[in-house]
Amino acid sequence: MHANNPFDSNYKFSVLVNAVPELGAYIIPGKFARKSIDFSDPKAVYLLNKALLKWRFNVNWTLKDGHLCPAVPGRFDYLLHANDLLSKIEGRRARMLDIGTGASLIYPLLGTAAFNWECVGTEVDKESISYAKGLIRMNASMLGTKIRRQEFKSNILTGIVEKKEQFDLLVCNPPFYKNKSEALAANARKNKNLHGADETHHNFGGSANELWYKGGEEAFLKKLALESAEFGAQIQWFTCLVSKKDHIRTFKRFIRKGNPTDLKVIEMTHGNKSSQFVAWTFQNHDNESVK
Repeated sequence: MHANNPFDSNYKFSVLVNAVPELGAYIIPGKFARKSIDFSDPKAVYLLNKALLKWRFNVNWTLKDGHLCPAVPGRFDYLLHANDLLSKIEGRRARMLDIGTGASLIYPLLGTAAFNWECVGTEVDKESISYAKGLIRMNASMLGTKIRRQEFKSNILTGIVEKKEQFDLLVCNPPFYKNKSEALAANARKNKNLHGADETHHNFGGSANELWYKGGEEAFLKKLALESAEFGAQIQWFTCLVSKKDHIRTFKRFIRKGNPTDLKVIEMTHGNKSSQFVAWTFQNHDNESVK
C-alpha cells in the first residue's frame, strides 16, 4: 500500500457508522474480536465504501443499481501512485482524464477531493453519464468536473481529447472480459469460492460497459496503446490498470511501437491483494526508464 494511503483493513467502524449510520446494521463480529462486515453482501460493501468516502473526503456518494461497487482503498492507492509520476505543477490545477468513468465516478471524485485535480471523465453509456452528473451536483467541489460521451465504442481517445487540449494524467480501469458469458462464468467461480456453491447472493455486479469489451482486456489494452501515441504531446502520463499479468508483455509491446520516452509497471498491494498498472509517456522527464 502507498505510504500516504489512510485506509487499511482495520477499519474504525465507530467512526464510519458515524459518517453513514445505515452501515451500523451490517456490522458483524470479525477475527480477533474485531468488527467487520460480510464482504459477500453487496449492500454492506456499498455502505462501507460510501462511509469511507464520507469519512475521509466528505464526499456524498450513491451507486446506481447493477453497477460495480469500487473498492475505495484500492482505487485511491492507484491514484496515489499515479500522482507520484507527475512533475511539480505551478500556478494551476493538474488535469486528469478518466477513461470509462462509469456511474460511480470514483476516480474524478477521489482526484478532486484528495488532489484538487481538474477532472474529465469519459463514458459510452448514456444512463451512466446521467447518474455521474447527478453525483457531481451532489458535491459542490465537483462542479468543475466534466463528463464526455464517447460516441464510438471502437474509439478510446479519438473524439474525446480536443485539439490542443492538455492533460497531466490519464487513468483507466479497463473491462476484464470478452463478452457477457465469460463475465457470468467468472462470476459463478467467485461465488463458489466464497460460498461453496453457485449461489445468486454476491457482490459482483456490473454493467456491460464495465465488465466486457469486444476482444476482452487484451484487445482494449492494444487499442489504448496504439491510440496513446497519437496524443502523446497532449497527455503527460498515460496509466492503465491491468488485471491479468499475462497481458502486460503484449501491452508493453504495443506501447513501444509509439516510441515512449518512459515505460514502467507499478506494483501495488493492499492486504492480501496485489494489482498493477502500466505507466508510459512520450514526453521528456527526469529518470527515464524505458524497459
